[in-house]
Amino acid sequence: QVQLTESGGGLVQPGGSLRLSCAVSGSRWPVNSMGWYRQAPGNQRELVARITSLGTITYGDSREGRNTISRDNAKNTVYLQMNNLEPADTAVYVCKAEVLATSEEYWGQGIQVNVSS
Repeated sequence: QVQLTESGGGLVQPGGSLRLSCAVSGSRWPVNSMGWYRQAPGNQRELVARITSLGTITYGDSREGRNTISRDNAKNTVYLQMNNLEPADTAVYVCKAEVLATSEEYWGQGIQVNVSS
């Protein structure tokens, strides 16, 4: 059973930073794409950033220039460094993993990020 374990969320003041982590376990097949999405109340889920196993990166538009995504393929773990956070970044951040061999995608439970003074 594939599991995604997310960590690193919480409360941060405007201008602060957070580093989110998501570890994928239980997959018999290589995990191809890993990424982070977010959803604020009343809004649709949107891409924050994703990275393939070959290192191809796609960033969403909402936090352009303020995010850095990386991954450790040996650990099946993806990291999202978020800098200069703003109240508008408050949302539930959800990790997603894609396994091309089985054409399946997996979602984490989500982790709350609150940016407030």
